[in-house]
Amino acid sequence: MTYEFLQQYWWFLVSLLGALLVFLMFVQGANSMIFSLGRSDDERRMLINSTGRKWEITFTTLVTFGGAFFASFPLFYSTSFGGAYWLWMIILFSFVLQAVSYEFQNKLGNLLGTKTFQWFLVVNGILGPLLLGGAVATFFEGSNFIVEKNNLIDGQVTPVISHWANASHGLDALLNPWVLVFGLAVMFLARVLGVLYIMNNVSDENVRSRGSVRLIGVTVPFLILFVAYLVHLLLKDGYAYDADGLIFMAPNKYLHNFLEMWPLLVMLLVGVVLVLFGIGKTIVSKTYVRGIWPVGIGVVMVVLTLLLCAGWNGTAYYPSTADLQSSLTIENSCSSEFTLRTMAWVSLFIPFVLAYIVYAWRALDKKEITIEEIKGDSEAY
Repeated sequence: MTYEFLQQYWWFLVSLLGALLVFLMFVQGANSMIFSLGRSDDERRMLINSTGRKWEITFTTLVTFGGAFFASFPLFYSTSFGGAYWLWMIILFSFVLQAVSYEFQNKLGNLLGTKTFQWFLVVNGILGPLLLGGAVATFFEGSNFIVEKNNLIDGQVTPVISHWANASHGLDALLNPWVLVFGLAVMFLARVLGVLYIMNNVSDENVRSRGSVRLIGVTVPFLILFVAYLVHLLLKDGYAYDADGLIFMAPNKYLHNFLEMWPLLVMLLVGVVLVLFGIGKTIVSKTYVRGIWPVGIGVVMVVLTLLLCAGWNGTAYYPSTADLQSSLTIENSCSSEFTLRTMAWVSLFIPFVLAYIVYAWRALDKKEITIEEIKGDSEAY
């Protein structure tokens, strides 16, 4: 395992975690539609208990994604999480709000009322995917930061390597219309996944019939926004670097990445077909409720290819709009060879962790959600 291989390997693992996180945001997508999918208190309780059995997996994946980024590419972690902290603090606050809402909405002495906490879940369901999608969009659109590695050797007591170039600390990314387009695409994608998951997991005809209607309403804006951003991405200039690490603008960089790394293009197309198949069959068939699985697999494939395209093939995965040479690549922002090599051995345990998650998932979904089961479960939300 060469140092270059380890860098590529860890970018793949981080990208895979990011792709799985996007799929698992069906929790946020379903929560954002609590009041449109569930008309009665009993229906809303079924929805909340359906997503409530999975929210910890989503939150754990988010934390693992951040931890893997910190360990393998620490300069990105310090630059983005340390510089754009207002953006990340809002994201993390919305997820904390989600956890509190699940646990306290039906507790004795709840002064705010059940519906207040349910609206908090709606807030997380909208803000979480929107802002996370916006953060991912900065991998292609760039962020306003400056990196000065010379601060490590200039005698400062507490050297600061990177800093944000303005006082917005990440919120300025939302002023870029294409960041908003991608963020909104991820938000509507989460809603698509949320509807499909609820239709598969909740055994209630009223909820499922409403889900079929809502699925059309969230699929159309998702497809429009995603196709618009994908066309923009393939036509825009990208951030490349040469053998000496010099960053430069390359025309149609991301299009060339897909053409030169053609297996990623094939994976992207297969993923898109799976997404369209799962959505289309669910809309056409009144009895098909397993659309979450082909769509989920397709989403993981599409997001994985986009993230790999952002970092592989001599591409700067975190471009700087303030100083082009401050842009981060997998070579200038990664950990030492020893750290990456040690973590590579630890990563061999990942299949066992995934196997446990699959086992726990199947155990939780052994029975479909019904109101009778919820009322008979003393631990239900």
